[in-house]
Amino acid sequence: MIVTVTGKHIDITDAIRTYIEEKAAKLPRYFDSVMQVEAIVEGGEGVMNNVELIVSVEHRDDVVARESGSDVYACIDLAMHKMERQLHKIKGKQRDNKYGAST
Repeated sequence: MIVTVTGKHIDITDAIRTYIEEKAAKLPRYFDSVMQVEAIVEGGEGVMNNVELIVSVEHRDDVVARESGSDVYACIDLAMHKMERQLHKIKGKQRDNKYGAST
């Protein structure tokens, strides 16, 4: 799995990069075919920061999660949590379709 971390109007420290990579390493627990994770951390005006996660999944459209806030680490945590829920939902739908769950 490839993890790319990009900063816009903010310097990406080694601590932020490592934090994102550690969190991204847990994503295959929720969906097996995660190929690439792209994290874009954007420093906004004042104290607002934006974090956008784009996960490329095999045979599916990209999955996107965004979060804004004053603390970069809190934004990363919340965006990762959103991503985990989305991947878990996709995996559940895929499993239900595979085994013919009734609607």
